[in-house]
Amino acid sequence: MSDQQLNNLIKMLDQIIANNLHQGDDDKVADVAADHLHKFWARSMKQQIITYANESPAELSALARSTVAKLKALPE
Repeated sequence: MSDQQLNNLIKMLDQIIANNLHQGDDDKVADVAADHLHKFWARSMKQQIITYANESPAELSALARSTVAKLKALPE
């Protein structure tokens, strides 16, 4: 995966989170964002962001890390 592809995934993840901040507390925002990723992202995109979060968690915001953790817990 290229750096540009990864940067695009991170940007999209951050945008999804930002668009759902009105949902309430951080836990609810992460739930809604993870559900969105689960429903609408291709399996390869989900795997790439999960791998990145596992390898470089400090590079993601706390909400992004929480979202990816919730995504990992969802059934395929």
